[in-house]
Amino acid sequence: MEIPGGKILLHDEGTGTRWKAEIDPFLLAPYPVTRELYLSVTGRAPGAETGPRVPVTEVSWLDAVAFCDLLSLSEGLTPCYAASGDDPDGLEVVRDPRADGYRLPTEAEWEHACRAGDLGVRHGELDEIAWHRGNSGGGPHEAGTRAPNAWGLHDMIGNVWEWCQDRYDPEVYGPYRVFRGGGWSDPPRGCRASCRRKSHPTLRLDDLGFRLARSR
Repeated sequence: MEIPGGKILLHDEGTGTRWKAEIDPFLLAPYPVTRELYLSVTGRAPGAETGPRVPVTEVSWLDAVAFCDLLSLSEGLTPCYAASGDDPDGLEVVRDPRADGYRLPTEAEWEHACRAGDLGVRHGELDEIAWHRGNSGGGPHEAGTRAPNAWGLHDMIGNVWEWCQDRYDPEVYGPYRVFRGGGWSDPPRGCRASCRRKSHPTLRLDDLGFRLARSR
């Protein structure tokens, strides 16, 4: 989907920190990467044996950027990432801003796209836009089955958390990366446009996936 550029004010509830970001237009997938797509590119589909259109889970940040490069190569695009050596912290993974391949969205891009111009807690009624603890039945659901936001994006809230490009706070948490959006096991507080979490780039969880972006 075509995402327009704009400005956004982000904040961290834990520290009370606020910062502004300016976003260029970019492209973002309408829903998270599915098990079907992940299997077609990598030959495997991690996570529970769910349907092919269910978002893939139990993929680390390192898995996600590797997938981006594999998909880029399969489509004749220039990969966005490069790594040298064996680096479990992902600190040697460098993104080429000139590359036209697939990548993870930045945290600012993610929230800008999630809000789609809405300044509220979330872009609609929770049960209508998200699979969460109160309606998921204890697992992820097929992507794109909840109502989209104003820019045609599904599952930005709920179903699975989504890895972002950024490190959370390098001075305090080192290599930890951001993930956003809330998942199928989260209460309403976790399913908000501004809610941000973090973990090591090797983390794999049953409610954590990712979504593809491309620069224009």
